[in-house]
Amino acid sequence: MKKTLARWAVDIWYKDAFLGILLLPFASIFSDIVRVRRFLYRKGVLKSHTLPVPVIVIGNITVGGTGKTPLIIWLAELLAKSGYKPGIISRGYGGKSEIWPQAVNENSNVTSVGDEALLIAKQTRLPLVVGSSRVESAKKLLAEFDCNVVLSDDGLQHYALNRAIEIAVIDGERRFGNGYCLPAGPLREPIERLSSVDFVVVNGEKYADHEFSMQLVGDTAINMKTGEQKPLQAFQGIDCHALAGIGNPERFFKLLELNGLTCLTHSFPDHYSFECDDIEFGDNKPVLMTEKDAVKCTQFAGQHHWYLPVTAVPELDFGQQFLDLLLKSKHKKHDR
Repeated sequence: MKKTLARWAVDIWYKDAFLGILLLPFASIFSDIVRVRRFLYRKGVLKSHTLPVPVIVIGNITVGGTGKTPLIIWLAELLAKSGYKPGIISRGYGGKSEIWPQAVNENSNVTSVGDEALLIAKQTRLPLVVGSSRVESAKKLLAEFDCNVVLSDDGLQHYALNRAIEIAVIDGERRFGNGYCLPAGPLREPIERLSSVDFVVVNGEKYADHEFSMQLVGDTAINMKTGEQKPLQAFQGIDCHALAGIGNPERFFKLLELNGLTCLTHSFPDHYSFECDDIEFGDNKPVLMTEKDAVKCTQFAGQHHWYLPVTAVPELDFGQQFLDLLLKSKHKKHDR
């Protein structure tokens, strides 16, 4: 049922413009609520919290994945290399823990903390706290770890936490779909919101001068059972399965295709809770998946299961401009 609803929504937002138009009255109400809510936060009617350290929000204005997680990992590594002590907060989407907020490390249970949080913890080995309230998560992070800058995974619309820098990530292929707000389209906020962020990073090719492009690169598959590593080219000429439960599965499938692989593809909703039968196809052919999906399948994967780690590579100017803005903002009051 969840897979069917997800596909139906994607069809409306990115393919069938007519159905989106029918839902426009509801989208208008949604966008008005969004604007009023932001206005109330800016005027202080709704309370916002300012931390003693800079907060950097990496988010998007559309539903679904855009490539935020690899960018957060890249930013965390950049900050650490530049002499900062970064910590990370996240929603922990998909986590079923009854205790929030909570710290996450590479040994945390993916069912409790969610796939993206565990992936970030494994990749960065940095302090990470997840919870539904980013304010409470940030307080716990600063109370328990030595951090002097906070990266917020998503949270562009979480105005209860003030921020020094806002980074919006866009899917370069799907962009904004039909351009409508929910439920008629994929937008969480009107497109005009992008005019107020500090950086717009496009996962793919950029369209405008003020945008920064970012590529996700990966050419080595890792066996989920043995840890063996193989170049993707080793799977050329072999019939494979490819599965993805991410915001835009087609991006992963296209990456495999560009590397010369022939795959029977299987799409799942973002943050899908995989079970053994979901990744077994009865033919023992190689199965390739994203690293985000792999953290949920480790316990029941076999020797024919592989995952493909990807790394964010933003264009050169982005990193330096980001660090320059952070330096300027360190001693300012952040009440955006």
